Amino acid sequence: MLVLLFSQDSNFTKHTTLPDFPACFQLSVLPWAPCIFLWLTSPFYIFYLKRNNRGYIMMSILNRIKTVLGLILWIVCWTDLFSSFHEMSQNQLKPPVYFVTPLVLGMTMLLATFLIQFERLKGVQSSGVLFIFWTISVLCAIVPFRSKIMNASQAEVSVLLRFTMFYIYFGLILLQLILSCFNEKPPLFSSVVTDPNVCPETTAGFLSKMTFWWFTSMAIKGYKSPLENKDLWSLNKHDSSELVVPNLLNEWEVEKSKARVVPASEDQPLLFFCAASREVLLSKRKEARQPSFLRALLRAFGPYFLIGSAFKLLQDLITFVNPQLLRMLIDFTKQPQAPSWWGYSLAFLMFSASLLQTLILHQHFQYCFVTGMRLRSGIIGAIYRKSLVITNEAKRSSTVGEVVNLMSVDAQRFMDLTTFLNMLWSAPLQIVLALFFLWQNLGPSVLAGVAVMVLLIPFNAFIAMKTRSYQVEQMKYKDERIKLMNEILNGIKVLKLYAWETSFKQKILQIRQKELNVLRKTAYLSALSTMAWTSAPFLVALTTFAVFVTVDVNNVLDAEKAFVSLSLFNILRFPLNMLPQVISSIVQASVSLKRIQGFLSHDELDPESVDRRNNTSGNSPHSSHTSLVCALLGEMEKLEGQISIQGSVAYVPQQAWIQNATLRDNILFGRPYAEQKYRCVLEACALTPDLEVLPGGDQTEIGEKGINLSGGQRQRVSLARALYSEADVYLLDDPLSAVDAHVAKHIFDNVIGPEGALKGKTRILVTHGISFLPQVHNILVLVEGRVSEMGSYQDLLKQNGAFAEQMSIMSNDPENPKKMSRRRRCSERRHPESPSEKKELKVEKLIQAETTETGRVKLKVYWEYAKAVGPLLSLFICVLYGCQSATSIGANVWLSEWTNDALLNRTQDRVHMRVGVYAALGISQGTARVSAAHATHLHMLHAVLRAPQAFFEATPSGRILNRFSKDVDTIDSVIPENIDIWMRTFWYTVNVLIVCSALTPVFLIVIVPLMLLYWWVQRFYVATSRQLKRLESVSRSPIYSHFSETVTGTSVIRAYGRNTAFVLLSDMKVDENQKSYYPGIVSNRWLGVRIEFIGNCIVLFAALFAVIGKEKLSPGLVGLSVSYALQVTMSLNWMVRMTSDLESNIVAVERVKEYSETATEAPWIVKDKQPPPDWPPKGNVEFIDYSVRYREGLDLVLRNISLEIKGGEKIGIVGRTGAGKSSMTLCLFRLLEAADGEIVIDEVKISEIGLHDLRSKLTIIPQEPVLFSGTLRMNLDPFEKYSDEEVWKVLELSHLKKFVSNQPSKLELECSEGGENLSVGQRQLVCLARALLRKTRILVLDEATAAVDLETDDLIQSTIRTQFEDCTVFTIAHRLNTIMDYTRVLVLDKGKIAEFDTPTNLLAQKGIFYGMAKDAGLA
Repeated sequence: MLVLLFSQDSNFTKHTTLPDFPACFQLSVLPWAPCIFLWLTSPFYIFYLKRNNRGYIMMSILNRIKTVLGLILWIVCWTDLFSSFHEMSQNQLKPPVYFVTPLVLGMTMLLATFLIQFERLKGVQSSGVLFIFWTISVLCAIVPFRSKIMNASQAEVSVLLRFTMFYIYFGLILLQLILSCFNEKPPLFSSVVTDPNVCPETTAGFLSKMTFWWFTSMAIKGYKSPLENKDLWSLNKHDSSELVVPNLLNEWEVEKSKARVVPASEDQPLLFFCAASREVLLSKRKEARQPSFLRALLRAFGPYFLIGSAFKLLQDLITFVNPQLLRMLIDFTKQPQAPSWWGYSLAFLMFSASLLQTLILHQHFQYCFVTGMRLRSGIIGAIYRKSLVITNEAKRSSTVGEVVNLMSVDAQRFMDLTTFLNMLWSAPLQIVLALFFLWQNLGPSVLAGVAVMVLLIPFNAFIAMKTRSYQVEQMKYKDERIKLMNEILNGIKVLKLYAWETSFKQKILQIRQKELNVLRKTAYLSALSTMAWTSAPFLVALTTFAVFVTVDVNNVLDAEKAFVSLSLFNILRFPLNMLPQVISSIVQASVSLKRIQGFLSHDELDPESVDRRNNTSGNSPHSSHTSLVCALLGEMEKLEGQISIQGSVAYVPQQAWIQNATLRDNILFGRPYAEQKYRCVLEACALTPDLEVLPGGDQTEIGEKGINLSGGQRQRVSLARALYSEADVYLLDDPLSAVDAHVAKHIFDNVIGPEGALKGKTRILVTHGISFLPQVHNILVLVEGRVSEMGSYQDLLKQNGAFAEQMSIMSNDPENPKKMSRRRRCSERRHPESPSEKKELKVEKLIQAETTETGRVKLKVYWEYAKAVGPLLSLFICVLYGCQSATSIGANVWLSEWTNDALLNRTQDRVHMRVGVYAALGISQGTARVSAAHATHLHMLHAVLRAPQAFFEATPSGRILNRFSKDVDTIDSVIPENIDIWMRTFWYTVNVLIVCSALTPVFLIVIVPLMLLYWWVQRFYVATSRQLKRLESVSRSPIYSHFSETVTGTSVIRAYGRNTAFVLLSDMKVDENQKSYYPGIVSNRWLGVRIEFIGNCIVLFAALFAVIGKEKLSPGLVGLSVSYALQVTMSLNWMVRMTSDLESNIVAVERVKEYSETATEAPWIVKDKQPPPDWPPKGNVEFIDYSVRYREGLDLVLRNISLEIKGGEKIGIVGRTGAGKSSMTLCLFRLLEAADGEIVIDEVKISEIGLHDLRSKLTIIPQEPVLFSGTLRMNLDPFEKYSDEEVWKVLELSHLKKFVSNQPSKLELECSEGGENLSVGQRQLVCLARALLRKTRILVLDEATAAVDLETDDLIQSTIRTQFEDCTVFTIAHRLNTIMDYTRVLVLDKGKIAEFDTPTNLLAQKGIFYGMAKDAGLA
């Protein structure tokens, strides 16, 4: 258009003080422009509306007015047409333009009126297409509007009618433009009406959507008070899991079915005939192709994403308008006689180009981010649904942790990729365009600059590859560290009991040191690469200009060339920077894609494998019984044959699966609550007494994996769940193994037995207890996976087979209920230790919600970080940034001076100085980073290991691990980067303002209000966005914890048919998370538009003042100030983003600091109170009026206990669940500190000495054997105090010598995590070996209940009797026969001593002990 003007009549337009366009141009091009726009877009628009119908809107006054105005406009245009015809009939010949233009305009007005109505029927509340149309119309009509007035004032109006009609037309389109800014009412029956907290975006107008004005309400709310969950808007329907996930899964199903259907012809071998007509068998067709998850993703989310790409294309093109305008502006300042209106219009054109670019860019980002968000919802949903149906085989191939990683890390990678994906085509496009314009500007010398850029690419690629390999290495150490940390947290109690903390702390710190060394290397590398990138534009410009000037004497570097080239080089910088990043994130995403696709392609269980019809009741003790139950549930792969079950199923697994919910929810499991039935169930499962002990009754919250219930309680809850579900078939997999004898009897009588609650139902019971066998209908004996015998109890005894033989062995051992050897088939997951007494007696929640700080991050936190870096170093770094900034101003001022001389001056001198400053900066940053990371981790690790046991009970291990992985990682790598970018952008912005103000002092007047506005917007944003980030991260962990809980309980969930409920729950959690994520994205867009508007204003004023002061300014300085201003938008935007990122991430320092200040237990060693090395010599133990409670403010667990025990006595401790048996032993080790009273061991008060001194002199064999991953040797003797001979000796005594010496690595045998490569019995023997190795005067035995088979148990008992003959032994007994020969037995009841005497006397007293013995069949 501009070119057209100048060629036509440049004197008429440009070189006058009163410019005007020729009449022909005013009649043709200007009115046609909006029409062409509308006719081109409407077909697409109408098609789009047909696809997306939102329900229709009632006719409103606004709509009526718009329609009427449209019709009037049509009449006005055609009046013009008819007047032309009329003139023709008067024989006044008119050019065809006079007919064509009104005709086209009239048609277009009709189209616009049609669109107004069509949009109403399709439920569009505010139309973008029409808004743009009216805007263009008004802009194009302004020119004739002005020229008609100018002409009218100079001469008479020729045709009055046409003149009037034009002004009516102008008034009407202006009115239409104003009206189109307003919104229609929402469509009938839309969710807007029903939803209380609907997102305002759905009802926002076009302008509001373009500028994200609709978000302002939340920004204000967030500024006034910290946002909470209730303030968040509900998620848009299109982004919710219920639409996104099925959409993706349908596409995936399509893909899978395509992969399955391979045409028959292709399955034939391909034949190939040679010349000699021999046939050669080429190839049997390869297996069917893998279904591609990528295609499914593209089909599900591609179309929406393409809209964003279209925006990106527009934005790329507009980017190049500004350098051209800059050229004209510099050109303008050179010509003294150029009219000033031209300068002003250039300034305003620059402003509007920037503004348009801003709006379009942020629309593009919005589309990309929303796509990313949907991708994440879709992938998480797909993985969750899949994990409920995969076979056990597949489940073993990917651990829970790996799958959680698929959800968190891999889904996140896709999300991050979508934001940059468009750079793949956009970066090359930008590079090509920039080079084209540069070539025009400087000719072939550009190639020199490009060569420098190209040379930098391999350098950066090399750095990127190195960084990559370092990252992999760092990840390896990090995984190692987290894995060890996880084990420490799971076995923290054992560590404390053995006083092994220091050994493990050393291990972790060694790994951490390796990790930090890698970090240090990475830091130096990134400093190098930063140096390369920041000096790149400078070096490129330098080489280009130097070559340009030296190649040809006639080449003169003037301001126009220099600064236009600079601004083009600046544009080039971004795509060149981004390309390597995009490519590396595509590589990462492709790895993730493979993993996700692999998981989604796993085999699924066949829902048809069990035919649910008819079956008889049975009972099966012994081998592979669990497999039988699994098969009945359809959990195993069916090879042949058929299974049928009639009716619904309830399942009690061998290891109870407990959800993190209240006790009542665990039992109801999604069924409605019926008071009467519920009470009966509790009674039958012997849970009523437990409810009295639990703090909140049945509303007590159970921790993850049921951590605050004892094994027996967990099993009973699991049984209660089955009983409450009222199914037809009950599969009970050894539910009585974990409970005490008398409880087992109660449960059998009240639930399972012939008279129990389940009589009349089919029940299949797997059991090891023979005492119940006489009461069942049918017995199935399994031997090595086959049914060896079947029949009633009496029949089998008569048959004299394997069963009868077993019975005779077992009847020698009077105490039976769970004494059968039992190798568990289901891989044993170690429960975190929880003695039955671990009762939280608090009525409030056990697991406190994770605290989130609200409000501003305190300055103290920044100071903490600076302290960790080192105060002097911190200051030095700030100064360096300042210097760098100063040199960069210097270089550019130098350039502008140079262009003004248009001669080659000493540019070379500056280069060394500048590069030197960069180098110093990079290196100091590297050291800062590592020292901060080291200090924070060390403090936290120390504090967590020193925390008292209660801390670990109330804090889920996931949360502690989160601090050690996520937060430490943030401190390691994210915060230093944030600080770096923040410093750079801050100084850059300062530069721009200094340069502009120095050149045109008037600028200062504008700067003050702009900066105030900037500060104000930024405060709103930071307050809101920080809180949104916190809400987002708090709502993220429930997704993963719910997921890992589900994975462990899939068989239970499937057995009860609760799949859909759990899927819904997961979707709800994801949506809950996206609800806080979405406003977070929008807040960035909202900020971007506002901040860039401020930047655009700076551009406008810089240009305006340059035009005003063009007499005083040289072209070089104009170029300098405007090209600086053009860059400022970017840096302003980054600065606010970094401020907010830094504030959100520095929270990591805050959280790590919070754990570094955890209350610690007593000191490990008290110097002046250390007991003598041979203490305790005799092993006398005395409790003096001793009481203890679990935590401040809870009831006493032991009350006023006084007793005296002589060295070498053997004491059995018995009592019902919750009587305080385990608490008693914990007190000896001071895992619980006395509320009052004392414990004295051999004249030393244990409360006065250090914990390590105390704990290292006592020995315990805990109830659940805990092993750590590492060598067997390390598990026995982590401090390496003992010789190999001693270790072998104890292995012999603990009957492990044969097993260990058969291993190739002997003592260096690697134990896997939790010792899973040893059987439970072997693990228990390892614990015995530990005790033998320490061999102290006092031994505590927390008797292992269900985990150990008969042989192991006898081995342990006999070893203890011989090896610890002269020691004081405390045994917490579950099986009374083990303590019948003890010196004395202590019976506890509700925390008090009920009876304390020799076993024989107690039996004679006929008290509590007698009752227990009778239950066990010993009295």
